[in-house]
Amino acid sequence: MPAIEFRDVYFRYNEDAPWVLKKFNLKIEANETVAIIGHNGSGKSTIAKLANGLLVPQAGEILINGRKLTTSNVWEIRQKIGMVFQNPENQFVGTTVRDDVAFGLENRGIPRKEMIERIYTSLNQVGMESYQNHEPHNLSGGQKQRVAIASVMAIYPEFLLLDEATSMLDPRGRKEILSTIHDLKEELEITMVMITHDLHEIILADRVIVMNEGQMYKDTTVDQLFNDHQGLQSIGLSLPLTVELAIELEQYDYQFATYPLDNEEFLEALWTSNLKE
Repeated sequence: MPAIEFRDVYFRYNEDAPWVLKKFNLKIEANETVAIIGHNGSGKSTIAKLANGLLVPQAGEILINGRKLTTSNVWEIRQKIGMVFQNPENQFVGTTVRDDVAFGLENRGIPRKEMIERIYTSLNQVGMESYQNHEPHNLSGGQKQRVAIASVMAIYPEFLLLDEATSMLDPRGRKEILSTIHDLKEELEITMVMITHDLHEIILADRVIVMNEGQMYKDTTVDQLFNDHQGLQSIGLSLPLTVELAIELEQYDYQFATYPLDNEEFLEALWTSNLKE
């Protein structure tokens, strides 16, 4: 069965507002990494909040591991779901990094010996083990977000939801977090959903869901996504510079097997590309 499933889901924030999601269907398999992209207001962040039980749909069903998410079981199901928001400071509750990671474990009644092991393991997974006694608010943006991820990973979630987790970071911080996510994906069996409007981030995904006006516009892969670059631009998505350059070079008879997402990919693609005869 799917790890996460939306069945004909409708949602809006009040009765007078337009539907944010309308007859929305989605299946995400266990251990799959799915990127959900779209312009602001397309419904992508609402999907994450519905999956975590922070919002309740007006119609339709949401199933987690085959169980319908309801108000009576939301707290139980939420134990399996870790969510990282775009502003990590909203998730800090401890005076030190160690205290912050321990908070969720204490709430779950984890024994002290196991708690110490989990704190070290989760901080080690994100490269923050040497910052245990630092104050979270004195860390860089990328470091703060890595601590937020460590706090979530310490509870051993089956699902990791990243809601615009890099949107407030500078390029260096964004690179740090994407590297951390890549390592987690390689090391752990975890179902991961990445909500983003930045098309550079989707390189880690097994699937890409494109949202537009509350409905699924496209369900595809990273390699195939930019084949519809005109369609993506028509719904308000900006293309990565490397994709724009590759498209421009195609006007001069260059051929690209897939569109490159970063500078290294672009240089390699340019080196191996063939001119049309």
